[in-house]
Amino acid sequence: MSQFDDRERAFETKYARDEEMQFRILARRNKLLGQWAAGKMGLTDAEAESYAKDVVRADFEEAGDEDVIRKVLGDLTAAGVECDEAAIREALEHKTVEARRQIIEQAN
Repeated sequence: MSQFDDRERAFETKYARDEEMQFRILARRNKLLGQWAAGKMGLTDAEAESYAKDVVRADFEEAGDEDVIRKVLGDLTAAGVECDEAAIREALEHKTVEARRQIIEQAN
C-alpha cells in the first residue's frame, strides 16, 4: 500500500507544480502583452508597468483569454491605436512563447 501512496503523492505533487508553472506563464504572458500594448499607446515606463499589472488583473474576471483580449482591444481602441482582435491574439501567442521561455530560464 505504501508504494501506491507514494505514487499518488508524487502524482499530486507533479500536478500542483505543473498548475503553478502554467499560472506563472499566463501571468507573465499577460504582463508582456500589457507592455506590448502600452508601447503601442505610447505610455511612459511607469504607466506601462502599471498598465501591464492591470492586464494581469483583468485575467481574473473570467476563465480563458477573452477578458484580457477585450481589455487590451478596448484600451487600444480608446487610445486611437489601429488594432484588431486578430492582431491581439497573434501578440498573445507570441507572448505565450516568450513567457514560457522566460519562466523556464528563470527556473534553471
